[in-house]
Amino acid sequence: MQNTPQITDRTALLRNRARADLDSGMFLHHAAIEELQDRLTLVNKRFKNPAIVTGFPDIWRKFMPEARVVADTDTLDLQAGAHDLVVHAMSLHWANDPVGQIIQCRRALMPDGLFLGAAFGGQTLHELRAALGQAEVEVTNGMSPRVAPMAEIRDMGSLLQRAGLALPVADAVTLTATYETPWHVMRDLRTMGETNALTNRLRRSTGRQVLIRAAEVYVQEFMNQGRIPATFELIFLLGWSPDSSQPRPLRPGSANARLADALGASETKLPGA
Repeated sequence: MQNTPQITDRTALLRNRARADLDSGMFLHHAAIEELQDRLTLVNKRFKNPAIVTGFPDIWRKFMPEARVVADTDTLDLQAGAHDLVVHAMSLHWANDPVGQIIQCRRALMPDGLFLGAAFGGQTLHELRAALGQAEVEVTNGMSPRVAPMAEIRDMGSLLQRAGLALPVADAVTLTATYETPWHVMRDLRTMGETNALTNRLRRSTGRQVLIRAAEVYVQEFMNQGRIPATFELIFLLGWSPDSSQPRPLRPGSANARLADALGASETKLPGA
């Protein structure tokens, strides 16, 4: 962990979260909770020792009151093999080492324990990112880090495999919120506790000219029926701690029936075979 690049300024992140409005700013967390509840209903298993990793404990305790809730620090406060379910809730985009976070969750699972993750995907806030990027290039001839890196769904699925989880599944849900102006989008990010906490961010306020030009670009490029859209892609991850009871793929060549027989088709040899 000592050699992991420090992408996130933890002090700034905690300050931003402390400013969040837990009444009006958590609609994406509530949406993620509903999606995870739906997925759990499809799992034919009762979980007795769950744990939740999150930056917003008050919100996620309501999801599973019996769960042990721990902070999303670089080193998670989870005991090896202690839980049959671990949920990583909406904070992987701020992790300095996302795969390391999932590995720690996997180590905390009992055999055949379930890992569930909810995270922002790469399409999140693409409108705002494009507008800010274009405005900053036009006004300052450069760009600065403004939005936490968020992975595409194919990359998130590979994280599960790299972390050693079995039977990995990744799927996405795209939500679009609409606002009166770009300024309302930025204000909502503050109420969510999701403003810039990158280590390499500008340490001064964004120039007024940049913000005004960004708002102009946002309206010109993305306004639809008089409203400003903001896309939020939520990616959901599922994987199991390996166990001998889980289904495994057969060895190549171990089949005892021919595919042609199963399909009721005739088998034709390729020329030269």
